[in-house]
Amino acid sequence: AGETVRIFIGNGGPNLISSFHVIGEIFDRVYTEGGEVFNKNVQTTLIPSGGSTYVEFKLDVPGSYVLVDHSIFRAFNKGTLGILKVTGSENKGIYSGKIADETYTPASSNMLSDKVNINNVSVKAKGKVDQIESGRQIYKNTCMACHQANGEGIPSAFPPLAKSDFLNADKNRAIKAIVNGLSGKITVNGKEYDSAMPAWELNDNEVADVLTFVYSSWGNSGKVVTSEDVKSLRK
Repeated sequence: AGETVRIFIGNGGPNLISSFHVIGEIFDRVYTEGGEVFNKNVQTTLIPSGGSTYVEFKLDVPGSYVLVDHSIFRAFNKGTLGILKVTGSENKGIYSGKIADETYTPASSNMLSDKVNINNVSVKAKGKVDQIESGRQIYKNTCMACHQANGEGIPSAFPPLAKSDFLNADKNRAIKAIVNGLSGKITVNGKEYDSAMPAWELNDNEVADVLTFVYSSWGNSGKVVTSEDVKSLRK
């Protein structure tokens, strides 16, 4: 804290611009397209495909500053996140401290929940194979933005589900995480995560199906979760 940071950043493209931003900071200077001319006090700067820029900003307080592409769906679906960890003395006059954590929920997830949970009705899967296929679709629409298509998650942000010791150790805990949400520090495969997952508006069958899919994927234990398992824990 108190130091000035300069970040050089390039956008390899080949076709997409980048909307570069550091959550929790305003750039004191932005050298447009990496040239000599700079703008002052900029929040987000566009980097053209195949182009670059560099930015400077003074760090006033300690914390974890998130580097993102503010084309936000890209940030969550493709993992374009970075963490700048800053240590130093607190300054409550500038930042009073963390109040709450809320996980970004993509619009498609909410739309899915509204669509499939009308009157809490969905077709109950008949067997494990059917559950896996049903759960695969639910995962794509509800979970993949954070935990990624391969279940590897996003380092320092969202924990992996692939070969997850945390997941495989306790089926009931996994059910509760979806039904009630999960926040606070957890350790997954030897690495600590401190984020928040909201409670998802999925009915008993859907929770069972998506967890059965996850348990049957990416080297996990192959457990089967039933709607009865979920129903008993809701009580």
